[in-house]
Amino acid sequence: MSSEPISQDDVAAVQRCEQAYGRIRDELAKVIVGQNDVVEQVLVAMFARGHALLEGVPGLAKTLLISSLSDALHLTFKRIQFTPDLMPSDVTGTEVIQEDPETRQRGYKFLPGPLFANLLLADEINRTPPKTQAAMLEAMQERQVSAGGSVHKLPDPFFVLATQNPLEQEGTYPLPEAQLDRFLLHIKVDYPSGAEEWDIARRVTTNQMGKIEPCVSGAEIQEFQNLVRRVPVSDQVLGYAWALIRATRTGQPEAPDFVNKWVAWGAGPRGLLTLVTCAKARAILYGRYHASVADVQAVAKPALRHRIAGNYAAQANNLSSEDLIGMLLEAIPADKKYERPAA
Repeated sequence: MSSEPISQDDVAAVQRCEQAYGRIRDELAKVIVGQNDVVEQVLVAMFARGHALLEGVPGLAKTLLISSLSDALHLTFKRIQFTPDLMPSDVTGTEVIQEDPETRQRGYKFLPGPLFANLLLADEINRTPPKTQAAMLEAMQERQVSAGGSVHKLPDPFFVLATQNPLEQEGTYPLPEAQLDRFLLHIKVDYPSGAEEWDIARRVTTNQMGKIEPCVSGAEIQEFQNLVRRVPVSDQVLGYAWALIRATRTGQPEAPDFVNKWVAWGAGPRGLLTLVTCAKARAILYGRYHASVADVQAVAKPALRHRIAGNYAAQANNLSSEDLIGMLLEAIPADKKYERPAA
């Protein structure tokens, strides 16, 4: 194993995490019908101490899901509706001149922006100019804001759940690949099933929505985040994730023929870190004390769909990054024995 065996205290913490996951799902079910995979992936990102980008056509309850999640978690919540005229200071905060009522001396005071919350909903992030996107993405990475020569730490825990609409591109500013990489997971929100859509119509039009009660605190989330770091990962699981990432890179000995033919660029080391960390986070959601190959496979698409790009030949054959990841999962054997490569 690449980590120390898990302690009895950690075993109890894993059980608490599984119970917390069940409580969160039960609370969200009062408002959200279906979307179980999306809920799982959002919580994986949060427990792995990362941010997530949710993409789906309008009307799939992306915003409702995130606001409902904030109700279920005992966290401060803010929402930013991104528009083309939004400035960086509208997001991060700004300094204002303030007069001391006693000394009558004037000085600068920092007024925190909506970024200073535990859970931030960045709605339609691709509708704001790159300057504002960059300010927010920098704060996401550094978990702090610089203003007037001072550094202001963001609260802990801190998550950004951003949404974007894949259909309407006119008047938008698509995130560059390097900035997309700052999101731990890229989560696709799909249409509900027939039965789920029936239930949605029945519940919403007859006002049968329940009230969500907070069930998990910020301190518990921090405990689960620290627990994820201690979850053991075997060389076999690490090797499988390593083989998946190596196979995405064109021109490498490990790359299958279809990668050299259809991939423009593959995932970097951050992709491997994401696969392993998210596999560990998913394991504790289900009450398991170690990550498995199945966990890696379950998080592969949201972890890699924004880190692998098809070339023009792939586009001509209607192959998306999603299709390429599916081909990778079939091409890389999970039962092969993996060991650390020689230096």
